[in-house]
Amino acid sequence: MSARAVAPGDTLQLRYALRPRGGEDIVSNFGDPAPQTVTLGDGTLAPMLEQWLIDLVPGERHVFLLDPWQAFGESQPELVQTMPKADLPAGMEFTADQLVEFTMPNGQTLAGRILEIGDEAMKVDFNHPLADLSVEFEVEIVRIL
Repeated sequence: MSARAVAPGDTLQLRYALRPRGGEDIVSNFGDPAPQTVTLGDGTLAPMLEQWLIDLVPGERHVFLLDPWQAFGESQPELVQTMPKADLPAGMEFTADQLVEFTMPNGQTLAGRILEIGDEAMKVDFNHPLADLSVEFEVEIVRIL
């Protein structure tokens, strides 16, 4: 019996890594003891990445070279925001180029990279860290559950 290929909505066990093309891994679970379980469409993986998993067969390892528009898109100027320091968690020290998780009014968290810090406010970039970059998406489907 041949293994069937991945289809939309499947629950999978997979290992994957994301990195700027030719750069260091930003995310990788290849070194973890167990693969990650993901259900396609549940929001664990970005839809832009999920589409590359369709029709893959368990046991094969692939590296997809994605252009920015195929991965995390272009950075959007409206996602660079100036935040009053009063809105920030008290007692935290911030430095430029630091990634910080902010809790939104709806309870979701959003990661932002600090661009500059002033006396009263700081400028934060909420674009994905891989926006504007060509990306390597390495993936191995361990099995379809």
